[in-house]
Amino acid sequence: MSIICTGSIAYDYLMSFPGYFRDHIMPDKLDSISLSFLVDTMVRHRGGTATNIAYNLALLGERPQVMATAGVDFMEYRAWLEANNIDTTLIKIVPDVYTASFFVNTDLSNAQIATFYAGAMAYACELSLRGLDQDKPELVVISANDPGAMNCLVTECVELKIPYLYDPSQQIVRMNAMDLRRGVESAQSLFLNDYEFGLLQKHTGMSVSEIISHLEYMVITRGEDGAVVYADGKEYLIPIAKTEHMVEPTGVGDAFRGGFLRGRKLGLDWQTCGQMGSLSATYCLEQRGTQNHTYTIQEYVQRYRETFSEAHGLEILLRN
Repeated sequence: MSIICTGSIAYDYLMSFPGYFRDHIMPDKLDSISLSFLVDTMVRHRGGTATNIAYNLALLGERPQVMATAGVDFMEYRAWLEANNIDTTLIKIVPDVYTASFFVNTDLSNAQIATFYAGAMAYACELSLRGLDQDKPELVVISANDPGAMNCLVTECVELKIPYLYDPSQQIVRMNAMDLRRGVESAQSLFLNDYEFGLLQKHTGMSVSEIISHLEYMVITRGEDGAVVYADGKEYLIPIAKTEHMVEPTGVGDAFRGGFLRGRKLGLDWQTCGQMGSLSATYCLEQRGTQNHTYTIQEYVQRYRETFSEAHGLEILLRN
């Protein structure tokens, strides 16, 4: 299964607040809210939904393609992606514009407040799947991106008969109900966290059963409660992979997607795919930054077996 990952390419500015946001939010003053949090640390890391998912696929032996837009400050980032087995030939550089930037502040409970600057991502609608000088991809991941670009990708996937994974996540609040419904109704699969799934239902008016009826499978991640995979008329409960040390949650959802999709590529069952997603997410959780975790295939398989008590799990991963 050849995979094209679309979505954002961004730099992540990660900040840590040594307190709890909830202690400073006054419900009776929400109409005039004015808050400023003095943070202890700030670091910049490589990020973006398309590149995060691609990175986690690459860690597990894939060579995914990224189709997205980046800015004039992307040269070093591109070299790093290529060095990590990610195909960047479909990435377009937008002149005189900076790469998108994600600013996120995390408190002691891992609650987050974030702001996103689109930058070069605002030009993503100029990209197209039509006329690619390659065989048609077996899957396109449509993750959070410029809303217009996401809608165009849905249209192209439908017309070109390319299966796609629909992952509107942070952009649900920016997209209208009709576009969201169309994205769901034509998708092969849907990935969201539980809060985003609630927003999707609210904005589209679709019920859980109605949403599932259009899909081959759906995955809802639930933080500390693991995840649920809906497929073949069943619900598969996916436990978390216990962490050795929790550092920062940014990017864990993208890591989950990468691990899960690698399992799908290998033809593994739904439970195993979900558990691979869970373990990939935990590796990300144990590092600051969305693309700073690393491991060998052998290390990953060994930890998978220890985590999920499967003596011979993921044999196929060792052979591919």
